[in-house]
Amino acid sequence: MKFEQSEIKDMTAVLTLTVEPADYQENVQKELRQIRQKANIPGFRPGMVPVGLVKKMYGKGVMAEVINREIGTQLSKYIEDNKLQILGDPLPNEELTPAVDFDNQDTFTFAFDIALAPEFDANLSAKNKLTWYNITVTDEMVDNQVNGYATRFGEYVDAEQVEDGDVLKGLLREVGNETDPIQKENAMLNPAYMKDKKQLALFKGAKKGDVITFNPMKAYDSEVEVASMLDIKKDEAKNITADFTFEIQGITRHQAAKIDGELFAKVYGENNVKDEADFRQKVREEIESNMAEDSKYKFGLDVKEAVMKKMEKVELPETFLRRWVKATNEKMTDEQLDKDFPAMVNELKWHLAKDQLMKKYDIKVEKEDVEAYAKEVARMQFMQYGLMHVDDQYLTSYAQEMLKKDDQLRGIVERVAENKVYDALKGVAKVEEKAISHADFGKLFQ
Repeated sequence: MKFEQSEIKDMTAVLTLTVEPADYQENVQKELRQIRQKANIPGFRPGMVPVGLVKKMYGKGVMAEVINREIGTQLSKYIEDNKLQILGDPLPNEELTPAVDFDNQDTFTFAFDIALAPEFDANLSAKNKLTWYNITVTDEMVDNQVNGYATRFGEYVDAEQVEDGDVLKGLLREVGNETDPIQKENAMLNPAYMKDKKQLALFKGAKKGDVITFNPMKAYDSEVEVASMLDIKKDEAKNITADFTFEIQGITRHQAAKIDGELFAKVYGENNVKDEADFRQKVREEIESNMAEDSKYKFGLDVKEAVMKKMEKVELPETFLRRWVKATNEKMTDEQLDKDFPAMVNELKWHLAKDQLMKKYDIKVEKEDVEAYAKEVARMQFMQYGLMHVDDQYLTSYAQEMLKKDDQLRGIVERVAENKVYDALKGVAKVEEKAISHADFGKLFQ
């Protein structure tokens, strides 16, 4: 197969390839023989269909399929052999491709447009000033986390008198409607959600057995809340203006766990904490670890911003890229493309920069890196549900299931690669460490 590459213009070029009989005839004959062995044609035994008949019936289709397949293979090989850094995929150039006549031709010419990656330097240097933020962990943060654990591992207990945050259970009954009043047994009511302070005050200090008269719509000022409380439709709740009585039959209160050995074991496992001082130290270390991850995340954002600033003036063959996006996304409209294209260009520039930096610093994403990151993602997910110390074997199993999903695997590989690039650039840029409060660190994202 012969290739000819045109002169590069506006970062695009045309690859013209000539397909001759020697490039496809052997494979065409091979496939026709296979068809002959399997063909089921009336009047002929299997494997005995005349070669001429098989060629007449299937020849052109097989030839087209073989040629198309060979074109794809040889295009990829040519690009690889010539070390062409292309953007997207080759696109057929219909204007420069002569009409194909399989009945009368045995040599064919096909033309493809290719877009070439631009030349650029995405590397940082000591001229790039970056900041690594060391977030200060205060005693107040430790106190809040300790209290958070105590609340999370607390329990619900029965109470005799209403306090803030209690949930009430009782009989709810409409006032002033003697014929067909709305009534609900075992109704659940949380005064803490009441927006009207006067209505809320009616319940403060109330005891089991007390009957409180209140107005639900005034109390909550929400058709959704009232509909849920009365177990009626939202449209019906619009018409609820009457007062209701609530006979308190039960008071439930959430009671925080005591800060003792039982709590220590629930948070950090059996025999891992000696006393409260040791518990608070472990909490501090945990917060410091989480803050370090937040600092690393912010540093990664800043590194990426610095790299992308170097990529601002990098030109891309946008006409080709728009055409390629439309060719590979049949449902993409011109309007949607106009809207999404700037973000696509930025993402492509970052992809090009990241690939260049990975090659420069010989960065590779190993299987062990991906598995370790997947386990960390799994650990963070479990922590969100209050599961602080999931068995390592279960974490590994969960992470492996995660990696079986192609989209999650791609995302994790991408994150691992980016983190390695950030680490490499941390060693070449001028990085200043700066202590910062957690509140001020949060403002950096506003």
